Amino acid sequence: MPVTAVLILAAGTFAIRLAGPLLRDRVTLPEKVNDLMTASATVLLLALVAVSALTNGKQFGGWALAAGVVVGGLAAWRKLPFVAVIVLAAATTAGLRFFGVA
Repeated sequence: MPVTAVLILAAGTFAIRLAGPLLRDRVTLPEKVNDLMTASATVLLLALVAVSALTNGKQFGGWALAAGVVVGGLAAWRKLPFVAVIVLAAATTAGLRFFGVA
């Protein structure tokens, strides 16, 4: 039974993924819908980043972690190298925690 369920789910997933490229030219969406879909994808991604970056399990991760995320975001916005972004964010969080900021 489980193998059959996995095969059915795999076939359904493949069919859905194949339908996208096959139906791309047949289905047209209004420009406003495309804009809303783009904005909603961005909002969803930002919400996912905020939740995963600012929480520790089920609770707030602390102000030091939030400050590290902000510093990392600013460094990325200034187009610093990826290693520098990570080091700055980690150093900010570690430094604040060293000085007792939770």
